[in-house]
Amino acid sequence: MQRSVNSLIGYTISAKDGKIGKVSEFYFDDHTWTIRYLVVETGNWLNERKVLIPHSALGLTDWLSETFQVNLSMEQIRNSPDTETKKTVSRQHEIDLYNYYGLPVYWGDVYNDGNVGIMPFPPMIDSISTTKENNSAKRTKEDPHLRSTHNVEGYNIQSNDGEIGHVEDFIVDDKKWNLVFLTIDTHNWLPGRKVLVSPQWIKKIDWNEEKVYVNLSQESIKNSPVFDPDVQITDEYEKELFGHYVGFINHIK
Repeated sequence: MQRSVNSLIGYTISAKDGKIGKVSEFYFDDHTWTIRYLVVETGNWLNERKVLIPHSALGLTDWLSETFQVNLSMEQIRNSPDTETKKTVSRQHEIDLYNYYGLPVYWGDVYNDGNVGIMPFPPMIDSISTTKENNSAKRTKEDPHLRSTHNVEGYNIQSNDGEIGHVEDFIVDDKKWNLVFLTIDTHNWLPGRKVLVSPQWIKKIDWNEEKVYVNLSQESIKNSPVFDPDVQITDEYEKELFGHYVGFINHIK
């Protein structure tokens, strides 16, 4: 099932032996558009400390009670490596975290996760700013591919012929944990209208300018199938959406 990422904020995280806190945001891999971590605010339990929970540690989810079960104990989480969530998570910290929890790492084959949706998409084309960031990351041993859903919200969306709005939310597949759509608020351009954009249609992202460039025209977006956030996305709607854009998309090279 596909769900709004923002609708999952505030979900309770329950360890094997008790509740540990609530979800405040998610970290995703900007190459595969897959959620890698849940960021959990632990409140008074760990003196307001935030912890990273790998999505591979998730167990069953109780959607009615809005609770994510994790296959970890409270003691394991209490003693997990500290994470500075205001800074980029380094690869070394990820290694330490996965080793500590005894979980297999996810980065063995970043382009072959089997997480794509209806249509396959190529690796994102790097913008100049992303290249600079990668070079800087090599020097600092940081992994530039982990992004916060919270931080990306608000990024402007640039079509082939002008701005169309900003990122308001994401749509996630709750089985594969990949982000299948970005929800775009177009209120400054199309009053009261929200549209969906697939990561497949992104040409590049300028992380410094906080702007997402999509390979679509304003006209194609204006005439796209209506998206209602209060209505569940169906296979029929997805087929209609992709069918609409197939004649407009300039293939990413």
